[in-house]
Amino acid sequence: MAETLARLFRHAVSYDKSNALLTKRDGAYQPISSRELYRRVGRLHLGLKQVGVGRGDRCGLLSENRWEWAVADFAMMTAGIVSVPLYPTLPPDQLHYMLEHSECRVAMVSTPTQLSKIEDVWPQLPFLQGVVVFDPVGLEDERVISLSRLITDEPLSEVESAEFEESISTVVPEDPASIVYTSGTTGTPKGVVLSHGNFGTNVRDSLIQMRPSDTCLSFLPLSHVAERTADYAFFWGGATIAYPESLETVPQDMQQVRPTVALAVPRFFEKIHGRVLAAIATAPPLRRKLFEWAIRTGLQASELSVNHKPLPAGLRLKRALADFLVFRKLRARLGGRFRFFVSGAAPLAKHLAEFFYAVGIPICEAYGLTETSPLISMNALDDIAFGTVGRLIPNVEVKIADDGEILVRGPNVMQGYYKAEELTAQVIVDGWFHTGDIGQIERGRLTITDRKKDLLKTSGGKYIAPAPLENQLKTSAYISMAVVVAEQRNFPSAIIVPDFEKLRVWARDNNAAYRDNTELTAHPKVQALLQAETDLACADLAKYEKVKKIHVLDRELTIEDGEITPTMKVRRRAVEMRFARQIDAMYA
Repeated sequence: MAETLARLFRHAVSYDKSNALLTKRDGAYQPISSRELYRRVGRLHLGLKQVGVGRGDRCGLLSENRWEWAVADFAMMTAGIVSVPLYPTLPPDQLHYMLEHSECRVAMVSTPTQLSKIEDVWPQLPFLQGVVVFDPVGLEDERVISLSRLITDEPLSEVESAEFEESISTVVPEDPASIVYTSGTTGTPKGVVLSHGNFGTNVRDSLIQMRPSDTCLSFLPLSHVAERTADYAFFWGGATIAYPESLETVPQDMQQVRPTVALAVPRFFEKIHGRVLAAIATAPPLRRKLFEWAIRTGLQASELSVNHKPLPAGLRLKRALADFLVFRKLRARLGGRFRFFVSGAAPLAKHLAEFFYAVGIPICEAYGLTETSPLISMNALDDIAFGTVGRLIPNVEVKIADDGEILVRGPNVMQGYYKAEELTAQVIVDGWFHTGDIGQIERGRLTITDRKKDLLKTSGGKYIAPAPLENQLKTSAYISMAVVVAEQRNFPSAIIVPDFEKLRVWARDNNAAYRDNTELTAHPKVQALLQAETDLACADLAKYEKVKKIHVLDRELTIEDGEITPTMKVRRRAVEMRFARQIDAMYA
């Protein structure tokens, strides 16, 4: 059992693999063995101790996914140091709040760019004594040191190994492991205190079915608890973990690494699905018909497979032919070896789960929150139910409150919010954590309806759950993202982000001339198309739920503008504020 992350590390290196990690530099992947991983973690563990960072101290970790992140994390976990992971996309002012609030004594950063962010706010950080930089950098400040000074090339001596092992054994499940700041879709980020036991039991009880032969591509931010816990599960199962050079290189990395498992967010699957449909839309008629036939065949086979029913001989033959002619080529775009994906951080539209399962890439949708380490429920690979977030993981209890809110109790629930006892008491009542999500349990499976705080009340007194409605709008091939507005309004409207690739193809085929995205989205034909698509998506909804008007954006929502979080969740209030004038115009 992974009682602590220190012991999880010891278990992970016991596989003694030649390629425990794969790290990319200058376009090529290089392996790091289990023994070398142990040596580097041990060296950094002892190095941090030598510079005066020890048990209970807080240490910031500001880095993209790379081997140094894993080594730094395990060095802290084996020393009883409390890590404070920070998104590398954060601006200096937000980093200042988290570093000051957590009273970090040291920060580890990846690049000179990240170092400059810390330097901008360092005068306002009275607790910060030093920074460790992973990449080479000019070191004019004696408080800044290079990682290479702490991780030297020397092997661990017997005395050093014994000291390292003793420290691993002294970490206990109750020890705080990390302060993870929520991504802040609303209000000030909260520091979630997660213990070694929180993480360890979540890894132990997760339904992620790993094999030592698996290769996992870790590309969602490790500063988010979902990817971090997933990586711990990968380590626990003895898989090889590959870190891409950057998010931009992920498509190429999939071709190079040919992973078998990865964690992704719904936006990732939406983009792949959109690109496939855009390519098919411009294909010759015969190829389009072949694709449509293959998808119909795959969906028919999927419906039987997920219900554990045998495929009739004729359908089995058609499915094999569809796979040979179409599906294997689609899978090849992702490396050709995927056993399954895990999807988290936001609801996955049912049609996406069905599509990917049909082509032979199952998506195991999971549900959880930062405060629950994060897993609460998950679709196991051999027990998938589309449109649900699966069954509860072992040792976790859920009950549905009278107002539909999901309440959780179990060893995965956080110790509390850092320096916020009153706030903690508001969300953990009689041992039950109040998630703020609305849902229901049917036949042992959990379904999420919406966020309690996101429920919109029209001026007519009707409540509307925006997330299912937004997912319904995204079933249109031409709608990439949607943000529904209805609070205290007499009808729902929506901010629409179109799928620009498919929209350009449609505009060309329908003689809608344009010079840029602004003219494209403002074109009367395009406006009429997207309104018609909206009407079609809402056709079967109740009258008060139907989106009557739309405003079409000429760009994507971005992290930099504060409109979406680093895990691609919409900051609903920020979007409503930024586009307040356009929203008001829809109700004029």
